[in-house]
Formats: sequence, structure tokens, C-alpha cells
Amino acid sequence: MLILGIETSCDETAAAVVEDGRRIRSDVIASQIAVHSPYGGVVPELASRKHVEAILPVIAQALDEAGITGRELDAVAVTQGPGLVGALLVGLSAAKALAYALDRPLVAVNHLEGHMHAAFLEREPLAEPFVCLVVSGGHTALYRVDPDGESHLLGSTRDDAAGEAFDKVAKLLDLGYPGGVVIDRLAAQGNPQAITFPKAYLDQSSLEFSFSGLKTAVANFVRRFGVPSICGGTGSYCLEDLAASFQEAVVEVLVSKTVKAANFCGVSDVAAVGGVAANSRLRQRLHEEAVYHRFDLHLPPLRFCTDNAVMIAAAAHTVWRRSGFCRNLLELDAFSRWF
Repeated sequence: MLILGIETSCDETAAAVVEDGRRIRSDVIASQIAVHSPYGGVVPELASRKHVEAILPVIAQALDEAGITGRELDAVAVTQGPGLVGALLVGLSAAKALAYALDRPLVAVNHLEGHMHAAFLEREPLAEPFVCLVVSGGHTALYRVDPDGESHLLGSTRDDAAGEAFDKVAKLLDLGYPGGVVIDRLAAQGNPQAITFPKAYLDQSSLEFSFSGLKTAVANFVRRFGVPSICGGTGSYCLEDLAASFQEAVVEVLVSKTVKAANFCGVSDVAAVGGVAANSRLRQRLHEEAVYHRFDLHLPPLRFCTDNAVMIAAAAHTVWRRSGFCRNLLELDAFSRWF
């Protein structure tokens, strides 16, 4: 079964062809980083306009790289939400038109379920439930996921997502966008114990997250001690230590809550997906805890941590078997929030 996946939930215009939910035939992404970098974050109106410009060439390239025509597709899949509504509507409109013109089924996919499938690309899906940490610029949540792909929310962030905290701290320090990549690189040269930042665990049994206080603590620290210097400079503290200490505060909470969720659910498999799952320190700490607690850890390859259409096409294979396809194209709408 050949499925074309289309992803436009934020600032990546992506299309991919996946066979039988696992074999990747093509993977095309048009990035908008250069467009949004001057603003330190994604500007929704600009993102929507860039999607309009890129969507048809990206789809055409995905079909060409897969070596097929649209007529050879068995279905079209598209991200329905959550995400930026204007951006989502571009992908939805293109997918509706393509499905209608080709007389093919259209499968609507939850963006977060797509991320969950990223950890199992090109391999057999798990036959047992697992706990999944979804952690990105827009989402930080823990789910118990059943073998049929149905997910059950265990806990989510009460305020900022982890990736959002990374980007906001990077913007505060004038490090550029996307901030998580820069902080990860700087933190590798710093001392994570140099500065004590708060770790919000909430109450003892909670599986929810909160990162707004940590972001404020970093802002107050910089306000009190001034702008940091690069390691070896003359400032009162160094940028690398600040990055490492901030990153450690985020990672320790993410890892602690994930382990707690796995023990609570009694599962032996744990996955972490989303853009922040590419963070080197998070991957290292999850590996350490997986060995200690004897969990099987599932992490996507780095290129599939961030938004892509491969995960949407792969998830569509499961969604179609579980729920079928969209019966009325005209009624399909975008969701900014979808839990």
C-alpha cells in the first residue's frame, strides 16, 4: 500500500511516500528556518504564505523521488492538527484536492500520533502498550499508547512546552533560532552543575510539566548577573555553563516523569519523540535510565525527530486500519488543539 503523506502543521512543508506503513520511498522537506530566524520564532502568517508557495512543488518532488505517479497511490494522508490553523489549512486543501482528483481515500492524521510512529519507522510496530514522551516546541506530554495506535494522555505541560522554553531562553540570550540546537551545542562545553535552576516536579505523583518558572529563573539570573561571556571571557559567568545548567534542569524533569509514567503503567517499552527528542543530553539520560530500569528505549533517528511527512504517512497506515478514511472531504477541518 502506497500512501502520500502531507505535513504543514508549523514551519515545515513536507511530503513523503511510504509503503505499507514502514518502507520509506521518498522524503521531501522545504524548511522555513531562514524566513523565521530574524524574528526568533515562527510567524504564523509568514508560515502560511510559504506553505502556499512550496506545497505543490514539494508534493511533485515526493512523487518523483518515489518513482510513481499520483495514480499509483492507494491513499493520501494529511496532518489535521494540532498546529497553526493557517498552516494546516494549506496542507488540508492540497490533500483534499489531490484525493478528489485522483479518487483516492483521504486519511486525517493527528500530528502527535505521527510523531509517535517516528520511533518505529522501517521496523515492526510493538505488540504491547508503551509509554511515549512527546516533547517539542509546541507539545510536552506523556501518553500510554496501545498496539493499535490509540493513545491515552497521562500528563501534559501546564504552561510552556520544553521546546518553547529552549527557544525563549535562546532568544533571551540572542542565540538565534531554532534555539534548542544552539543550546545543545553550547551545553556540551559547559558544566551542568555550575548554576542551580529550579526543577518543577509539581506534586509527587504528578505526571504533568511546567517550564515557565524555569524560563523566568534564567531571565532573572541574566538580569542580576549580566549577559554571559563565551567560555574563557571576562564575564562573571560563562554562556556554556548557563546553557548546560538550563538544559540539565529541563532534561532531568523530562526523564524523571517518563520513568515515573513507565512504572505507573507497568510497561517495559518507552519512546521519546518530537523535536526535543533530538537533544543529545536527553537521549543520553534516557539511555542511562533505560539500562538502569531495564526498559527498551525507542528513539527516532535524528532526521525524524523534527516535523516530517514520513511519520504522517506511516501513522496513516495505522489510522486507516483503526478508524477508516474521511467519508466527506468537504467537512474535514483543521484543529489547532487535538488531544
